[in-house]
Amino acid sequence: MVSHRQWILLLSVLFMAYGTMGAPPRKPIDVPFGRNYMPTWALITLNTSMEALRFNSIWTSTGFQSKGSYLFGHFSMQIKLVPGDSAGTVTAFYLSSQNSEHDEIDFEFLGNRSGQPYILQTNVFTGGAGNREQRIYLWFDPTKTYHSYSILWNMYLVVFFVDDVPIRVFKNCKDLGVKFPFNQPMKMYSSLWNKTDWSKAPFIAAYKGFHIDGCEASVEAKFCATQGKRWWDQKEFQDLDGYQYRRLMWVRRKFTIYNYCTDRVRYPTLPPECRRQRHMNMRKKSIIGRPPGALEFLHVTI
Repeated sequence: MVSHRQWILLLSVLFMAYGTMGAPPRKPIDVPFGRNYMPTWALITLNTSMEALRFNSIWTSTGFQSKGSYLFGHFSMQIKLVPGDSAGTVTAFYLSSQNSEHDEIDFEFLGNRSGQPYILQTNVFTGGAGNREQRIYLWFDPTKTYHSYSILWNMYLVVFFVDDVPIRVFKNCKDLGVKFPFNQPMKMYSSLWNKTDWSKAPFIAAYKGFHIDGCEASVEAKFCATQGKRWWDQKEFQDLDGYQYRRLMWVRRKFTIYNYCTDRVRYPTLPPECRRQRHMNMRKKSIIGRPPGALEFLHVTI
């Protein structure tokens, strides 16, 4: 029979494990587009009243990038995706370094036929190697209003968030021989391109928020000068808390349509990082996060 003292000890351990290890990221700060970003390609006209960028529809792609490069941080964008028949379009929001063995952390929104759901694909490249795709359906229509898409990246993990709901965690598994993005500064990029039917153009995605809270570094930097001093680098952001894990389980159970960790055709042997995170396949209930607000708008048209 378990004594009262043992119950208290057990509950204390569970509370330490699930109640205090993690914390939600800080609320993103909305700033003007030009503070952190600049256009990169396609013909551009600027509507200063809305700070909106429009791109000539004869181009097959368009995009913008951050002015600085970063080693770790919190990156957030509010996006309203291409409405209507968007099949063949890909809207991407991602971090990427600038060499042949590059690191990359991706959100990719795969367009759909009218009435069909968008697919959100995430991927992580380390040392030039990717093939870590996970795909989900979103639990809302991402073309109707703005939703927040965020990346939290530190020495311990990479977390993908949709409206404060964690949809994926990629942990540092260097001890298992898995590379982790930790020493290549990355720029933040967004792009919109179409691969098929240009008769449906123009394709319009809208952006606002433009939040970056990262350790800015030159592309040659190998470490963050403020390592251990920023909020996203503290102990409570080394893992998710119990509530966040329950939300992650909800996404896994209800909306996941592909996970490379469960693809035995491509990977007869389970990738090492998947073995470490098998506990994420537990089924638990959760709720979604609140939609954020913002002030400033960027419209991208191709």
